[in-house]
Amino acid sequence: MRHSTSNLPPAARAGHWNGVIADVYFPLQLTFRDAARFDGQLEHQSLGDLSLSRLQTEPVQYERHPRHIAGTCEEQYLITIPRRAPVTFRQLGREVRCDPGGFLLERGDEPYRFSYEAANDLCVLKVAKPVLTQRLRSPDRFCAQVFDGRDGLGGLFTTMAQQVQAQAPNDAAAGDVLGRHLIELLALAIDRNGEMADGAQSAVRTAHLKRAEEVIRRNLSNPDLSPDLVADACGISKRYLHELFADGNATVSQLIREQRLIAARNLLAMSNPGPMSDIAYRFGFSDQAQFSRLFKAMFGQTPSGYRASLTGR
Repeated sequence: MRHSTSNLPPAARAGHWNGVIADVYFPLQLTFRDAARFDGQLEHQSLGDLSLSRLQTEPVQYERHPRHIAGTCEEQYLITIPRRAPVTFRQLGREVRCDPGGFLLERGDEPYRFSYEAANDLCVLKVAKPVLTQRLRSPDRFCAQVFDGRDGLGGLFTTMAQQVQAQAPNDAAAGDVLGRHLIELLALAIDRNGEMADGAQSAVRTAHLKRAEEVIRRNLSNPDLSPDLVADACGISKRYLHELFADGNATVSQLIREQRLIAARNLLAMSNPGPMSDIAYRFGFSDQAQFSRLFKAMFGQTPSGYRASLTGR
């Protein structure tokens, strides 16, 4: 299928292109350098589990926001091969530049920003997460990484993707076979870079986890403190926030509660900490009874008992 803005009046081009992008890929916010003079061409086809497209446009910035992701059931990846000009991509706190000759993996269920400053010609593949996960362990760890598409398996993948895009058969059965081969080759090409990508992704995850913990500590007395608030403050989705904590000893909500109890205990150790009920409400507990119960579960004694052990009263 082919889409074009060439025969549209200038005032209708930006709106039309927003709809095209949403239909072929998923909803995004587009920012045009010059909407009235924008020109874009998009050709796409389905190859079994894979969608393959060629995108030729003037400079554009594409942004995926939390509002676009809310309610999304099927997670998708985009694999972009720039052919004419560099692209800049930012996701999960990491920003990379991918020049022609490389390719990158974008996670569709996390916010991101993708742009190019000059007219570009892109080869773009879209594949569902379950399909890629069958062939590549934990694809998320490879997102926002630039892979070499000039040599070795990476070169074979980019060459095949562009040749198939240019000469795709009309036969559905043949398209299905080609789609499977492309996904297999993509997985092999990415997996060869696994050690380097694992190290980079681990550093990104560690930085996000540290920032999330800092947000929690700064907002202990904020009654609205929640996983949603933490995710928004870190610029990530709540789903990814929970992934960050999945390998730890506590969930996000548990860490919030534990940090609030620690802060309350520190306050109780000070002179004139104030009424117990005020301390409970200050740190987000619904009532003094709940505060006392959780405090005892964590520290082995009630707040008043802890206070008495320090003062001798």
